[in-house]
Amino acid sequence: MQLRQRISTTQRSLSFNSLKGGGCACLPFSIYMKRSYGFIAALALLLAGSSCKEQPVELPTAILSSFSFCGKSTSVNSVPVNVPLEGVYMDFEFTKPLDIDAFDPSLLLVSGCSSELFAFSVTGEDRRTLHVGTVAPLPAFSRISLRLCAGKNLGVNLPDELIFSFTTEYDPSDKFPRISRDELFEKVQKAAFLYFWDYAHPVSGLARERKGSGDTVTSGGSGFALMTIPVAIERGWISREEGLAHCLKVLDFLKDKSERFHGAWPHWLDGNSGKAIAFSTYDDGGDLVETAFMIQGILTLRQYFSHSDEDETRLRALATELWEGVEWSWYRRDGENQLYWHWSPNVEWKMNMPIRGWNEALIVYVLAASSPTYPIDKTVYDEGWANGGAMCNGRSFYGVTLPLGQDYGGPMFFAHYSFLGLDPRHLKDAYADYWEQNCAHAFINWKYCAGKPANCYSESCWGLTASDYSKGYTASSPTNDRGTIAPTAALASYPYLPEQSAAAMEYFYYVLGDRLWGEYGFHDAFSLRDRWFADSYIAIDQGPIVVMMENARTGLLWDNFMRDSEVQAGLSKLGFSWE
Repeated sequence: MQLRQRISTTQRSLSFNSLKGGGCACLPFSIYMKRSYGFIAALALLLAGSSCKEQPVELPTAILSSFSFCGKSTSVNSVPVNVPLEGVYMDFEFTKPLDIDAFDPSLLLVSGCSSELFAFSVTGEDRRTLHVGTVAPLPAFSRISLRLCAGKNLGVNLPDELIFSFTTEYDPSDKFPRISRDELFEKVQKAAFLYFWDYAHPVSGLARERKGSGDTVTSGGSGFALMTIPVAIERGWISREEGLAHCLKVLDFLKDKSERFHGAWPHWLDGNSGKAIAFSTYDDGGDLVETAFMIQGILTLRQYFSHSDEDETRLRALATELWEGVEWSWYRRDGENQLYWHWSPNVEWKMNMPIRGWNEALIVYVLAASSPTYPIDKTVYDEGWANGGAMCNGRSFYGVTLPLGQDYGGPMFFAHYSFLGLDPRHLKDAYADYWEQNCAHAFINWKYCAGKPANCYSESCWGLTASDYSKGYTASSPTNDRGTIAPTAALASYPYLPEQSAAAMEYFYYVLGDRLWGEYGFHDAFSLRDRWFADSYIAIDQGPIVVMMENARTGLLWDNFMRDSEVQAGLSKLGFSWE
């Protein structure tokens, strides 16, 4: 009875006139009842559904199919560097059409700059490409990342999070007013010289190993420092009297206080006492290579200070005494046909490092052959340094033949340290033309850097040599590339690549100068790739800047060193020609 009442009530509430077509003819009861029951069931379902959440719309899944950055196809996982500040764009192409009206910008996160610097659009005939482009300059020297979150966006379902990062270039605008190239040349030289002049150790006058090294002075770096004195005098930065007084102070200290080991100085000394400071665990005695760099400077002074007055005469006498005190032949280690780098009274020959070419140490064998007191003969040079000819290379790199040494030349200081005094312009022996060697080495170093934009190098940003880098100290080269440029590499290569070196000098000063230029000129090194600049100055990097740039300008140090009659005799003994 109750059921019949409910049905009857439902029937009375329906209006057939509400059906499509207006009023309908009466239907047989049985049919009417069937329709009524169907309507009741549909109504029940409708009422039930109204109490639930709206069912989500299924979106197509879109996967990234390709990616391009500034028009070049690449991986979204790549990290482009040295990116220009303007005109940057990227295209994310997906497997399904996108809807820009359904774009949720909150799901595309930008770090390293404001998201307002980018505009977003959907492009392509098939509407499958998300185009992201800059609308204003990006911040310089910044790492910028775009993160497209997984989920529903752009009218599709993105199953994977996408992250793309890049690093912008250093601000390419000039940081300092333009001056003539000659003015800049001298500015760079003088600033590097002042490291040795203003920052010399107050007691010994020797060169501190680096800025902040206190009483630790360097023998090789001090030899380089002595060679900057004639440059400073000739350039008018100091008087001849001032330069002479400083040199006498240094030579007196070397004679009276500095510790020596069979005539050789240690790598490092205490600038107050002259006692050896260990360079490493077993390197606490004589260092023949550093000693050669010192003697190269001393002999240059002996030629330069040639006047007959008392002080210059005394300087020449001191220079001769120090020079003749080096026991070059003793470092043959019991008469072997090679010289050894180190000897210590504590561990003797424990370092066990023969001096073999090709590297920075040619000057060692030249001076050892030139010594009037402890000379070596040519056999030691041929079998030791030249290693029976094994130091020769002869392979071609970037279209130039490299006569000597390791592939790609090694660090640039190989072409600098020995040649602060040795004039390579006409220097030849049985193994190489040394001008050809050094020019080829510099060209290969430059060419390698010019082809490495991924490291933020360029034709104007080049120079791999020993220097500080972000994780310590290393001898950079094309085969040991840490992404780090040392200004000394390009600047000291002025004699070999004048235009490329000049371009580097101007780039370092004008573009990078707000970070790279300081009280003693260019800081030791930098990495644009790693966004790192050293704050250090190192003696063995400062010296070649002053000396080799002067050799490029006037040949001053080459002319003085090569006039030494004992050096000439040693070169002749080894089979060199130089005129």
